[in-house]
Amino acid sequence: MMSDFHWTEAGQTRSARWRSESGFAPPERGIGAGNALTADTAIRLARQGQGLLWGGDFQNARKLLDAMTRRLDRVLQDDPPRSLPEAFHEHRRRQAEIARTLGMLLLLFDADHRLVLGRAPDVRQACLEVYGVAAEPYVASLRELQGLIGAHEWRKKGILVPALGERIHPHYGVFAPIRGDYTRLVAQAPLPSLDLAFDIGTGTGVLAAILGRRGVQRIVASDLDPRAVACARENLERLGMGARVATRVTDLFPEGRAPLVVCNPPWIPAEPTSPLEHAVYDPDSRMLRAFLAGLAAHLEPRGEGWLILSDFAEHLGLRSRTELLAAVSLAGLRTLGKIEVRPTHPRATDAREMFHAARTAEVVSLWRLGVS
Repeated sequence: MMSDFHWTEAGQTRSARWRSESGFAPPERGIGAGNALTADTAIRLARQGQGLLWGGDFQNARKLLDAMTRRLDRVLQDDPPRSLPEAFHEHRRRQAEIARTLGMLLLLFDADHRLVLGRAPDVRQACLEVYGVAAEPYVASLRELQGLIGAHEWRKKGILVPALGERIHPHYGVFAPIRGDYTRLVAQAPLPSLDLAFDIGTGTGVLAAILGRRGVQRIVASDLDPRAVACARENLERLGMGARVATRVTDLFPEGRAPLVVCNPPWIPAEPTSPLEHAVYDPDSRMLRAFLAGLAAHLEPRGEGWLILSDFAEHLGLRSRTELLAAVSLAGLRTLGKIEVRPTHPRATDAREMFHAARTAEVVSLWRLGVS
């Protein structure tokens, strides 16, 4: 998001371009801040809508942000919710408010993405990968910069996907395949055809890559996000599959029909609090419902649609199995089979996790769907 941010420093009003990949608007007012600022004062000013343009040592800014993070969860406690869905939505509300507050600690960048602060790291490549070439100085939040740096490291090192036997390199804002459960399902399910497959909402391209490794000759990988399509294209070319996989920027289905259509939609029907959360949160299960509603029209005779879905939302009381089955039936589809796996990621067994009971009960399924 590009606009202007204005702040007061040493009695003078200054301004610079504003950047926010999270879609946050710039604070309406701002002040210069430095090493003497305490976490409590920073939180108070930030919650009043004051942007804090940091002019002190970079490592002190990091320490301040850590201290603010530790304090905020205690500050924002409310009355206990009455039900599990209420607890989930209250948790999401608190997380969004924490993100907004922490996002008020700001940094000024030169036009070449350089930070002119003591002990500041070289962040130029991380910023260039996300922001592109900058024509002028700009302001962005320290919290967002930390996300850019983390994404740069993941993009550089990649994530080993055991079901693929290769590394996938996610780009910033593209859902990273750090969970192996859903990729294992796609690697194991019986293929209805080796001729053609559609990968809907491809993200990093990991499922298209697994299908290619399994011998599918032609694959069309689609995504609404151009950043995801660029990421998938880069990964698939690195894996030597560029000639077999076509990528498309489109909302859900590419043109035509295929004997296999695969989709791993967002699993949780809730409002995303930023554009970067759209891969996880899907309001009212819109993508899931749209995929089911359009699947029959894009399947070849006796073709299969593979829906990869966790039942975590069911255990939270956010969506029922009855609703899911009704949507399948309404779309003129029937279940041909289903394979399941229990998650093994660290949060699944962490007793300190807020929704531990739902996590331990979670099952990830690959639903094999056909036309009724």
